[in-house]
Amino acid sequence: MTDREKFETICDLTTNTVGLQQGSLSYNTRKQEILVPRMVASNIAILTKDIHVTVIADIIKKDRTSVMHYRNTHKQNYASFPVYRDTFNKVFTAYNELEKIKLVFSEKEEMIRHLLDAGVKIVAKPQVKIKVISGKCKYLVPTNYLDFSKNIDIIKDSLRQYDYTYDIITI
Repeated sequence: MTDREKFETICDLTTNTVGLQQGSLSYNTRKQEILVPRMVASNIAILTKDIHVTVIADIIKKDRTSVMHYRNTHKQNYASFPVYRDTFNKVFTAYNELEKIKLVFSEKEEMIRHLLDAGVKIVAKPQVKIKVISGKCKYLVPTNYLDFSKNIDIIKDSLRQYDYTYDIITI
């Protein structure tokens, strides 16, 4: 899962938890019912997943200095702003529950078997490799340019319930 996808998941979780419409965190408004969840989602992404402020800013359609301001004022807001604190606690609890149910692979062979059963195509002479990491297991999927996009889609779909990351390695 890329940082962008991780943050989009956090945004969706935040909007569902506080009862907002999906995508509303990127609205150009400073109303408290939108601003506070936007700040909470940004800070959860920074604190738990170390997602860069430019990725967050791009998704919520703000500049990176706004996101840095959210990060810098988190402690003060948490200590003295009850609406922020309650929203942060509510969303953070939901986020932790979501992360607990994510699965990880215990053995590399199990991950390889899962990916092959899902339909990932492996080639003998790879042009590009996809590094998939889940838990302590790492596998380099050898693929070519023709199957690359399809393999990425299969990996994303088949590992939706797993805690994983992937990276692209060109040869």
